[in-house]
Amino acid sequence: MTPPFCNVALPVPLRNVFTYAVPETLRGTVQLGNRVLVPFRKKTLVGVVVELAESAPAGTKVREITRVLDFVPALTPKLIELAQWIKGYYLAPAGEVFRAMLPPVTELKSQRQIILMDAGREATESLSGGELSHGLTSAEAAFLTKLKEKKGTLPLRPASKLGVDASALQRLQRRGLIEIRETVQGIKRRTQRVVAWKGGLAAAEESAEKKENNNAETQSAQKNRREEVEEKGIAETQGAQRKHKEERVRELLETERGPLPLPQLLKLAQVTRAFVERMLRDGMLKSWEEAIDPAEDPFDAGHAPPAHELNAEQESALKKIRARFELSEFGVQFLHGVTGSGKTEVYLRAVQETLARGKTALVLVPEIALTLWIGRQCRSWFGARFEGVAVLHSALSDVERAREWWRVRNGEARVVVGTRSAVFAPLENVGLIIVDEEQENSFKQEETPRYHGRDVAIVRAKMEGALALLGSATPSMETYHHARNGKYELLTLASRVADRSLASVEVVDLREDFQQTHQTSPISAALHSGIQECLANGTQALVLINRRGYSWSVLCRSCGASVQCVNCSISMTHHKQRNRLECHYCGSIQPIPKQCPKCQSKYVYFFGEGSEHLEERLRKEFPGARIARLDRDTARTKRQYQETLGAFAGGALDILVGTQMLAKGHDFQRVTLVGVVSADSSLSLPDFRAAERTFQLLTQVAGRAGRGELKGRVLIQTFYPEHYAIQDAVKQDYSAFFERELNFRRMMAYPPFTSLANVIVRDTSLEKTVRWSRQLSEYFSPHDGESVRILGPATAPLARLKKEHRFQFLLKSPKRSVLTKLLSGAMAYCDAKEIPQTAVLVDMDPLSLL
Repeated sequence: MTPPFCNVALPVPLRNVFTYAVPETLRGTVQLGNRVLVPFRKKTLVGVVVELAESAPAGTKVREITRVLDFVPALTPKLIELAQWIKGYYLAPAGEVFRAMLPPVTELKSQRQIILMDAGREATESLSGGELSHGLTSAEAAFLTKLKEKKGTLPLRPASKLGVDASALQRLQRRGLIEIRETVQGIKRRTQRVVAWKGGLAAAEESAEKKENNNAETQSAQKNRREEVEEKGIAETQGAQRKHKEERVRELLETERGPLPLPQLLKLAQVTRAFVERMLRDGMLKSWEEAIDPAEDPFDAGHAPPAHELNAEQESALKKIRARFELSEFGVQFLHGVTGSGKTEVYLRAVQETLARGKTALVLVPEIALTLWIGRQCRSWFGARFEGVAVLHSALSDVERAREWWRVRNGEARVVVGTRSAVFAPLENVGLIIVDEEQENSFKQEETPRYHGRDVAIVRAKMEGALALLGSATPSMETYHHARNGKYELLTLASRVADRSLASVEVVDLREDFQQTHQTSPISAALHSGIQECLANGTQALVLINRRGYSWSVLCRSCGASVQCVNCSISMTHHKQRNRLECHYCGSIQPIPKQCPKCQSKYVYFFGEGSEHLEERLRKEFPGARIARLDRDTARTKRQYQETLGAFAGGALDILVGTQMLAKGHDFQRVTLVGVVSADSSLSLPDFRAAERTFQLLTQVAGRAGRGELKGRVLIQTFYPEHYAIQDAVKQDYSAFFERELNFRRMMAYPPFTSLANVIVRDTSLEKTVRWSRQLSEYFSPHDGESVRILGPATAPLARLKKEHRFQFLLKSPKRSVLTKLLSGAMAYCDAKEIPQTAVLVDMDPLSLL
């Protein structure tokens, strides 16, 4: 029987859990991991049962649980354990952690079924002799017998109809005799038919030849020799045309694009539906029905298809992964492969090995756009019959996300592909967790709980006894340091597939360019010449500028003041097409000023180029070119994103301008030129990771050129060509950059040599923010010494954000445990001093210090 009380974590910014009484009517149904509906103040909230208790805290008024939402616990024991680790490590409120883990609360039609397991069948067989086994009561024995008679499946009904109560069902489930499953129903899923290449042309030609020979033999008995010759000539012409079409389909599905939706294949290959159906019958193609993501366009951009035979480096990496699987224990491997080296091929083979061993796999990618591609590749690899791939990301509707989440919870999906939050997918028996592009900032949650998806993935792998496989061409300093020191096993792919050469990279010194041209155009003479050459040759160009908008600052030429956001201490960005100024932090909008707000001067100047300005300039300089822009202004929905990328991949565009979303994950076969405008802009940021981010961005974007048969060229425009981040990016030499950056980190006591925590004190009242910062400083000051170095309090680089004033402490310690203990004490100190918990923000292992 369930204890009379339980502790529930609620989605509120408080670090404690709340005790509720379990009513008599629900005693048999409340379990750890259940979602429950409870009263909280004047509201009703959904919480998670994290502990069962025999008594309530003394002197507290305990209210009752209103309703249990799930008969099957929503969270597995491993996920509850993981949540407790996140709560302790990141000092996050328990309820906020569980809210990040849980599926959306939405009304779904579901059916709960009781399934008789093999152990239950054995128990019923022993009952035939009249003896009770497994400690069964007579009522439980009668229920198992009834369940067997109903072919091992019964819908979950009230106890009066089943003959056993909820507590008896839980006992049977704990003993492994039955299983209770909850299946989500009633959601209409739009699907599309996806086609992939299966067989070679040789097999198809042989099949076609046999058909022609059989036809010829039949005709020879009915027609004369002359008719046979004529028909054979027509058949040969038709056969040549058919082979040409088959070859085009093969190129699209095997070499250029990978698996494609049927309508898109018909359009690109210019073949009929009947032609594709014939190729399917001949065994040359395979197809399956795939759910259409509501946020996704069926005519997606497409990416590189799976490679074919592994090269020696890929085979060596996969061999080491298999060896780790044989150990059946936790481990971390890091796959360091240059851009275009075939890391995805290794990932998919590793997933295949995992499934063959009866385990499940989780694949984390940094961008929503990549989830569709990886999910489709899985279906292509494991066959049309393999439906066990679930996709989880924030662009899904609540209903779709809940449906996918429960598919995973019920064991219907054995592979999960998703972004950061998919690390909480309720998979059981996990054997492999892959984190692609592990260095990406998008894996770090920028709101409570401020967890890092990569690090949580490693901890989850440890709890599950699984393998964590990280991959990148430009790893984070911490990951590569661990790999060099032996904490992670290092796997290397040093060359591109098919021995394709890396793109040649050149630096354009804008200081010299200005001396020669006396112009301040964002397009240098070298970049202009390179784009002209691309247009003449019929190839494509990517131009990257890592700032959106038209101009990123508005200045007064008279007094020098800039137009600031009313809510944040940051300059407003000019968006010409929308004819307004925008803040990219809080989203506030202002009209374009006709005079300086400070001195009323009419001399207002727009300073700095953004992606919108660059697009306009390119259209003026290359009026005949087909140009598009891809940034968060033009791709506000995934449909717009996919349409732009699809047009570029299909050859409908000559030049694509964009921000850093162009830098990773895309495989455009006809891109021969990549231009990087203002490559050194991020080097001026007050952040110790500035050089690392610059190197990663330049190397990743350089990897977009020359991925096909054509050679690639990269032009990096900069005012600071001497900086080592740019010099090493030109050589695409990660090892050289790592050694230089490591020396800087060691000297300044930054990660990977120390652990960092960023503590922000914030409030809309400046007076309160200053007072609380001083109080917190009184707690930190005695601890400032050899084991912990405390910097601050100081005004944060972004002194005001979303109307809140911000002060900052930066804590450094060689031991993370010392840091965690100190910060836990600081939170208790804040409670004692009545500093609101929402006023103190703790960011462990911060990626940004702004």
